[in-house]
Amino acid sequence: MNKEKDMEIPKVVSPHEWEAARQQLLVKEKELTHARDALAAERRRMPWVAVEKEYKFDGPDGKASLLDLFDGRRQLIVYRAFFEPGVNGWPEHACVGCSMVADHVGHLAHLNARNTTLVFCSRAPQGDIERVKARMGWQMPWYTITDHFDKDFGVDEWHGTNAFIRDGDRVFRTYFINNRGDEQMGSTWNYLDMTALGRQEEWEDSPGGYPKTPPYDWWNWHDEYGDAQPSQEWSAQVERGIQAGQGRRRKSKEEKQKR
Repeated sequence: MNKEKDMEIPKVVSPHEWEAARQQLLVKEKELTHARDALAAERRRMPWVAVEKEYKFDGPDGKASLLDLFDGRRQLIVYRAFFEPGVNGWPEHACVGCSMVADHVGHLAHLNARNTTLVFCSRAPQGDIERVKARMGWQMPWYTITDHFDKDFGVDEWHGTNAFIRDGDRVFRTYFINNRGDEQMGSTWNYLDMTALGRQEEWEDSPGGYPKTPPYDWWNWHDEYGDAQPSQEWSAQVERGIQAGQGRRRKSKEEKQKR
């Protein structure tokens, strides 16, 4: 049996009809985007819980505390990946699903530019972690859990992503995503959207005093962040793009009013 012949495919239409259908769906797409923005704004207003326990990890440079995992930045995101004895794939691979999450992680320089560190943690020894990272081409910092960190933060039996923020040496848990919520993780934007400070851009609905910069203006090539400011050419290009987008929205609004 040819399974492709059994597929109930949509009807085939003209380019004009296709564009009309896309515009209809685009309304829902934008509603979803705005709903996602509103949800991220609510996350930024979530209460924090102080982390009072002292947690210890093994890292590539030796022993590390939870505070050390921040690597000097204000925010920390910790993904609990399952790579340890008893997990499918051990010792050659981490869990299939966790490995897929790792494959989707973008370049960390962009998160770091927003004062945010992303790390993975598992119960595998550092030697095994470094071996698998090298085999799979993964670059994220990856620590070994040595105590009850996983149980205390809801990731002892299943994967999950915890967000933390620090005020000096005090650490606070700010959010947690697991189950299908982890499917969306990997991009810079989704990681920032789960944090207490968000993307830190002017358009965001954030509590007073939160750090904010113009959208796009902070972007840079991942190998040129450091202390370098975006080039004048990039800033001018961003401004042209914003103006063009505003012009398209005005034109679309005028056309709808004429109908």
